[in-house]
Amino acid sequence: MANIRDLARMAGVSVSTVSRVLNNHPYVSEEKRTAVLQAIEKSSYHKNINAVNLSRGKTMLMGVVVPYSDHPYFSLMIKGIAKLALDHNYKLVLIQTDYREDRELEALEMLREKQIDSLIICSRTCSMDIVREYAGYGHIVLCENNNDEAVSVTYVNHYRAFYRALTYLYQNGHVKIGYCIGRKTGVNSLQRQAAYRDFVSKYNLGFNEDYIIGDCLYFEDGEKVVNKLREMASPPTALLVTSDQVAAGIVTCCQKLDIAIPGELAIIGFDNQPIAKMMDITTVKIPIEEMGSNLFLQAFNGDKSRKEMQVRLIERGTV
Repeated sequence: MANIRDLARMAGVSVSTVSRVLNNHPYVSEEKRTAVLQAIEKSSYHKNINAVNLSRGKTMLMGVVVPYSDHPYFSLMIKGIAKLALDHNYKLVLIQTDYREDRELEALEMLREKQIDSLIICSRTCSMDIVREYAGYGHIVLCENNNDEAVSVTYVNHYRAFYRALTYLYQNGHVKIGYCIGRKTGVNSLQRQAAYRDFVSKYNLGFNEDYIIGDCLYFEDGEKVVNKLREMASPPTALLVTSDQVAAGIVTCCQKLDIAIPGELAIIGFDNQPIAKMMDITTVKIPIEEMGSNLFLQAFNGDKSRKEMQVRLIERGTV
């Protein structure tokens, strides 16, 4: 494969002249430009992009870590990131981890090895001690409420959002309240758990472990939730469901079983996805796409900043 020195020899010009032609710089005579272009065509020369990026100090690649690429929440977040990436001439390297620490470490290693300029972690598995070790190799942005000065964060106050939704259910006459969640670990999940424990303690409702149902990620998990409720001697009369997709699955299953909503079971979803509007599901609106846009800007600018995204309850027909 021809290199820049070969092109200079074939065209009878200096290496710097070839470089100027390759980078469309002015002040090259037409005679020399033509000679270089003919040498490029004759040798089928292609730029060594890695070498170009090394000289610039940038790859124009941004890593994005998600646990699942097919989950509506993360799909919307990627959409927000991707829109601005296109505007800023960046390409995205998507790393799906399935919440495996080794896969997340691979993404962090890509940052250390300068394969990417920065890294957005939409949902973290590795400890902050590990993340902090890699922050010196490039900018890392997290999607969680985190006060660590080594990273930037875009976040929702899940404690406050969860507590408000629980209070809304209580004000509507519910005292047996449960919730459905994707995973029980993780910063956001632990904040929701803390809000739930504080809420039931404040109103002396009693904590019931059975009322917390995990591994709820997709529409079809709604049936699993309803089946669990039917097995309980004293099931909750209201559920907070941290995904509109799962909430829609619960509503659909209840309709098939003639379980009245909200008469027998009240439901609040999260995210305000189109399916929630279509099925008239009360939900907590989270600006997911806007969060993605802000994550990109933080990674692009390389600043150490914190941005809280505001949420609001949308009242519909399931409470």
